[in-house]
Amino acid sequence: MTRRSRPVSPEERELWQRVARTAHALHPERPARSEPAPKPVAPEVLRPRVPLSPFRVGEAAPAARRHDLAPTLAEALAQQPVQMDKAAYRSMTRGRLQPEGRIDLHGMTLSEARQELVYFILNAHAEGRRLVLVITGKGKRKDDVGPIPARIGALRHEVPHWLNLPPLRPLVLQIATAHLKHGGAGAYYVYLRRPR
Repeated sequence: MTRRSRPVSPEERELWQRVARTAHALHPERPARSEPAPKPVAPEVLRPRVPLSPFRVGEAAPAARRHDLAPTLAEALAQQPVQMDKAAYRSMTRGRLQPEGRIDLHGMTLSEARQELVYFILNAHAEGRRLVLVITGKGKRKDDVGPIPARIGALRHEVPHWLNLPPLRPLVLQIATAHLKHGGAGAYYVYLRRPR
């Protein structure tokens, strides 16, 4: 392990000079090394203060801006590449294709909903169904008073994640937000691969 060098204090330098004067050179023909001058210590850099905006006593504080860096579910699903037939995808997202099966996960806990979803998708794929509807609901709006924004609808956010994990990932070809007549933002179309 290497040691970090630290600057030598003036007291330590004076002590060393006194000891060095009493020592005899082992090889007097070699020139003595001179000590480097100590580096000047830089004064602390003070950051300029940001001026406050003018205000009056008793005035209401401006509303805090919310920062949500994660894309919304609709944006994340829209950014996924279309892996199915584009004409069929367009028909599906416009609500023209009728789902061959549906599951409603309302009122279930996350663990119950995940088990039901896995069972439903595995059975639908085994039966040769291609398009199924997974209804999650939009979630209840709560007061968001904390510094970290809370997402609305735990099931709505978890279902796309579950569909991209084993054992469902090899069976799912495409996930899209449902059309308004099939539930809108509270439901998903899940387009399954053909059984082999």
